[in-house]
Amino acid sequence: MDFLKTNEVFCGDSRELMKRIEPESISLSFWSPPYFLKKDYEKYETYDSWQNLLKEIISLHFSVLKPGGFMVINIANILAFQDEKMPKIMGLNPANRKCSVTKEMILKLKSEHPEYNRDQLADALGCSEQTIDRRLNGNNIRGGRYNIGTHVKLVGGNLEQYAYDAGLFLYDKRIWKKDPSWANSKWTTNTLKAVSETEDLYIFWKPGEYVVNRERLSANEWKEWGYRQIWDIPSVRANDVHPAMFPVELASRVIKLYTDKGDVVLDPFLGSGTTAVAAIEENRKFIGIEMMEKYAAIAIKNVEEALSHPMLTFA
Repeated sequence: MDFLKTNEVFCGDSRELMKRIEPESISLSFWSPPYFLKKDYEKYETYDSWQNLLKEIISLHFSVLKPGGFMVINIANILAFQDEKMPKIMGLNPANRKCSVTKEMILKLKSEHPEYNRDQLADALGCSEQTIDRRLNGNNIRGGRYNIGTHVKLVGGNLEQYAYDAGLFLYDKRIWKKDPSWANSKWTTNTLKAVSETEDLYIFWKPGEYVVNRERLSANEWKEWGYRQIWDIPSVRANDVHPAMFPVELASRVIKLYTDKGDVVLDPFLGSGTTAVAAIEENRKFIGIEMMEKYAAIAIKNVEEALSHPMLTFA
């Protein structure tokens, strides 16, 4: 078998291409998978098929990671997970109501006039029949009584189990504190939910001796973020080439903390190439895999630009 070469971007399915990586050659795998948000690269995924994808990719890491190597997954919980069993009821927000009619007023009128239908109740109270329906039946936080109800779905436990089944162990967990995602939190006006402004980094370890090299970071870097659980890094402000880019700084910190110069870093969901660029800038080698051709082309362009930097050399 011809093994995948380092410092190249490969377009294809990671579930197949990872089988062509030289066994025990990867010091670090850092990746951010699809988040099950129905973006273009995952629009046909069901929750079960998405979980199967994560499980299979994680399982393939045991053979490619060096003993003592690390797999770091950047992912967020699903904040609006659709669930048929979720009651379709929203929180009351009297301040936002354009009509003063309450559920209690409607119930009182119904008790006095049990023969009234919805239109007659609306006429008597001077409101619309939609108001009658909303007050009596509620609607869900996504804005419609016919939509499926949503709740928060945690994903870290599933990742831990998949890794454990593959022979990998949860070594550490860090938190990326990013900019508040107002665009993805439109439900906050009708609930008590917080705006999303963090993602998680799950660090898994393959059993074996690993290196604790204090020379990887400066004294100031250890103090500012090396020893710290929460990493405060601004989000990518313009996701114009890819809808889910993470900052180079995030990848650089992971790479510097868990690898030495010359080590090989894998990203099986390369996207626009951020992990590869960070690896190049930190004098590490990389293998990048991206399913979609349009993003692989962008990654190749970004990698070529990074490799052309005259100050970079590989150990």
